[in-house]
Amino acid sequence: MASIKLDRVTRTFGTKTAVNNVSLEVPDREFLVLLGPSGCGKSTLLRMLAGLESVSSGEIHLDQRRVDQLPPSARDMAFVFQSYALYPHMTVRRNITFPLIMREFKWWFHLPIVGGMAKRKIEESPNVSDLVGRTAKILALTEMMDRFPRTLSGGQRQRVALGRAMVRQPQVFLMDEPLSNLDAKLRMSMRAEIIKLHREVGGTFVYVTHDQVEAMTMGTKIALLRDGVMQQFGTPREIYLNPANTFVARFIGTPPMNLIEGRLEEGALRIGEGVFALPPHLAAVAHGNQAHVLVGIRPNSLTIAAEGEGTLAGKVALVEHVGAESVIDVRLDHATTAHREEGEGRNEVMITESGYSDLRANDTVRVRIDLTDVVFFSPDSGLRLRPEPRGATPHPAS
Repeated sequence: MASIKLDRVTRTFGTKTAVNNVSLEVPDREFLVLLGPSGCGKSTLLRMLAGLESVSSGEIHLDQRRVDQLPPSARDMAFVFQSYALYPHMTVRRNITFPLIMREFKWWFHLPIVGGMAKRKIEESPNVSDLVGRTAKILALTEMMDRFPRTLSGGQRQRVALGRAMVRQPQVFLMDEPLSNLDAKLRMSMRAEIIKLHREVGGTFVYVTHDQVEAMTMGTKIALLRDGVMQQFGTPREIYLNPANTFVARFIGTPPMNLIEGRLEEGALRIGEGVFALPPHLAAVAHGNQAHVLVGIRPNSLTIAAEGEGTLAGKVALVEHVGAESVIDVRLDHATTAHREEGEGRNEVMITESGYSDLRANDTVRVRIDLTDVVFFSPDSGLRLRPEPRGATPHPAS
């Protein structure tokens, strides 16, 4: 298998820049997820890796070998398309075997009788039949090998597409939103199948999705893009706990992170009429930074509390019961939220509680904040604020 390195990769289409100066390094055997909203450039980046799109500038390296000038066939990568791209006139067995047949392609394979005999000979050879059989067993396709794609379910077709990629034994597996055509239950089971496949095959996977749940559950590394620019690169845990900016904060997490306008005072944080003592890690961030901040709070760091100091007043706007937990939308009386990526600020926050909440719309409540996992952002740039070294000029993190 192989490591991947992108060095200032850019792709332009006329005056539009689809991918803008993206650099990252992915070690061997990692599962990299390219994540972002529609039109952010993630599929274009994947197609550049595969050689299906040319690179306007920058370099792509597989291990120590530069590959951006090589044709797709010379890159040793397997591509699983969103539409599966199975051959409808071929059986499951022939669909999976086809890449191995094409490795030994000769011009006379186009001749109906002679070519057909040659393809069957390759298909029935011990090495090929054994590899195809083992692949089918891993993907639970053994009983379907003589069926045609039209007789298969969406999940079965997806497994055939994965099998066709696996038999090539490539250095890198590339997947372009392969689960987007499946229903929710099947997506969950196929996520587990792909995670298991990655563990068993041990290859380097690059997976494109707009679904942050897929990214968080499947990826060992995530590259989050917006308008062709990489916003953050790291492990799912790093991105969730330490978002680089407000876009990342709001994109990762369900429900997304709340952003509330706050003011830093002496050792304390003021939000509306509430004053909260800063724990040491936040006091270090506050030292030397600007007075006004956006306070990033995950919904599970807010709780409905009884009357008391250190709470914010509000009214329940909506309660959603989602299985084992409830999502409570509270409209704050004095504090102002600032969801920069969603237009005008509002005064509502989302709170998650385990179990079934008995709250109803228009109930008066108090909201308590757990500052343990709170992060601060600049209200001007949207970038996360970090502790400033002594004597340094205050500035937001980049």
